[in-house]
Amino acid sequence: MTTNRIHKKLQEDKKILSIYFTAGYPGPEDTVSIIQSLQDSGVDMIEIGLPFSDPLADGPTIQESSTKALKNGMTTARVFEQLRDIRKTVDIPLIIMGYFNPIMQYGVEDFCKKCADTGIDGLIIPDLPVDVYEEEYKDMFEKYGLANIFLITPQTPDERIRFIDSVSDGFIYMVSSASVTGAKSTFGEEQQQYFERIHNLRLKNPQIVGFGISNEETFRAATHLAKGAIIGSAFIKSLNDKGKDGIPDFIRTIR
Repeated sequence: MTTNRIHKKLQEDKKILSIYFTAGYPGPEDTVSIIQSLQDSGVDMIEIGLPFSDPLADGPTIQESSTKALKNGMTTARVFEQLRDIRKTVDIPLIIMGYFNPIMQYGVEDFCKKCADTGIDGLIIPDLPVDVYEEEYKDMFEKYGLANIFLITPQTPDERIRFIDSVSDGFIYMVSSASVTGAKSTFGEEQQQYFERIHNLRLKNPQIVGFGISNEETFRAATHLAKGAIIGSAFIKSLNDKGKDGIPDFIRTIR
């Protein structure tokens, strides 16, 4: 097990607020200043989106931010270049969320090594199957001290969830519904039952809920039984509307 910033953060006696944004969006040089502003605003963890041309799990808001970031000239190498000195000013956990294709093109081991050198704590790769990860990449990720975070959905069978839990080291990304990402105003009865079902499995890894969290109400509902929640689309909409200056106010509306 790799004890890194994610584990330390998860041990704190609080509900975790994690924010997702796309590197190189809205402007090509905004990545670092957004991370610094989020930390200063009291965010616990940050997911940095690696722009990709075909982000299947993402809703329109995040897809558009990815398209714009690519038009801004963002590449995997450029993301690492921008993050090179990030640990001089930022000490909260940083996770890269991206699809496996760009990571393979970069070279999986080279990518892991670069993450370790940069101070990245974990990866979320929605299209990397847990079986393939366990067989081919788990040892490599552990060698570089990276937690790999897997997604579960309301459709994931309990047996599969337990397998994911056994392979995981960090937290489990609990997708709130079977749809793509996007902000919702509230959670329905079906989602509440799902939250309870997962809670009752008593998994060894804490769960952080993503997809559909946009305000204080949905953050509280999502974290009632889970350790934390992730906000992506609603934050990107706020960046669109109010720019980076609006970050502190946006975070205040959640907490």
